[in-house]
Amino acid sequence: MNKSTPQFDFEEALEALKAGRDLNGKDGILTPLIKQLTEAALAAELEQHIKSEDEQNRKNGSTPKSIKSASGSFQLNTPRDRNGTFEPQLVKKHQTHLTDEIERKILSLFALGSSYQDISGHIVELYGIDVSTATISAVTDKLIPELREWQQRPLDSHYPFVWLDAIHHKVKDDGRFVSKAVYTVLGLSIEGQKEVLGLYVSESEGARFWLSVLTDLNNRGVQDILIAAVDGLTGFPEAINSIFPETEVQLCIIHQIRNSMKYIASKNQKAFMADLKPVYKAPTINAAEDALDALEAKWGKHYPIVIQSWRNKWENLSVYFKYPEPIRRVIYTTNTIEAVHRQFRKLTKTKGGFPNENSLLKLLYVGIKNASKKWTMPIQNWNLTLSQLAIYFEGRLDAALDL
Repeated sequence: MNKSTPQFDFEEALEALKAGRDLNGKDGILTPLIKQLTEAALAAELEQHIKSEDEQNRKNGSTPKSIKSASGSFQLNTPRDRNGTFEPQLVKKHQTHLTDEIERKILSLFALGSSYQDISGHIVELYGIDVSTATISAVTDKLIPELREWQQRPLDSHYPFVWLDAIHHKVKDDGRFVSKAVYTVLGLSIEGQKEVLGLYVSESEGARFWLSVLTDLNNRGVQDILIAAVDGLTGFPEAINSIFPETEVQLCIIHQIRNSMKYIASKNQKAFMADLKPVYKAPTINAAEDALDALEAKWGKHYPIVIQSWRNKWENLSVYFKYPEPIRRVIYTTNTIEAVHRQFRKLTKTKGGFPNENSLLKLLYVGIKNASKKWTMPIQNWNLTLSQLAIYFEGRLDAALDL
């Protein structure tokens, strides 16, 4: 141990603890002890190194450097050897953090949607250490290689259900903030568990970009999707069927209702909704079509565009009627993926915009990691639903189920 290092005084520390001083952080009670133990360990490392060398070697003083630890910052005296061959392992050359605890705390706060300013304030409060925005950015940038690996990982060959939707965020591009679409693909595996299959960024939402997303899923191993639930974007069903020709496409009923209500006068909305409900709540497709005819007879002259929209999209809006309740409940809306997007909004609500796409994606990625921790169990009544799917889509799940 360096002779200039004062011995840790346990009695003095006990008195400080009784007086209410913090154990960790700036001027923490444990900081001198951490320094003492670390320097003792480095001295032992050097002794072992000198003994193991064939050439004559000896100690050669020490070099001071600032170290940040969970117990506070301190000056560490790193021992040297005469031959310059000593490579400390406990605190390596150029290492400025004693452990990765501070980095873990930064990432934890980042995953909660905290701003860089708030993260810096928390770290000062917890550890008495000032961390710059650049440092926090460098720490969170360590997520990017992990994100890239996640984006390129192989996927299962078969997914009974997949939901596709987009959410928009402001991202700086050529010096100005523009709205960019983040395309999210959520799948339900053969085991009945949710899994985000991918995140993709584009300047706008469109069927052409969705085509590239679906191609990526196919290239990563997805061979078949039984049912895809999507919003009402024009050309979306055709884009899906160009890559997965046997996939049934269910347009989101909730999206269709919301879009319809935009064109209904406020004074008529309550009455219109009462007449629309028998359409999408019908027990059979025949009953639904009868209700749609009745809706058109009453409201067609007032709102022809709304009725025509339902007619034009009916093939994909009505897919769910052919299935029993457990399957209907899963596919008739994209609410499942919108729950993921609500998690995204919680994380991004304090951000006016993002300096680049990586900054946005790494935050959404940690949001997915947090959400997926709760996705440990299959969805309700999954075994029943899977057995029904095996009947409706005879033979298409055999390979995935090893039948």
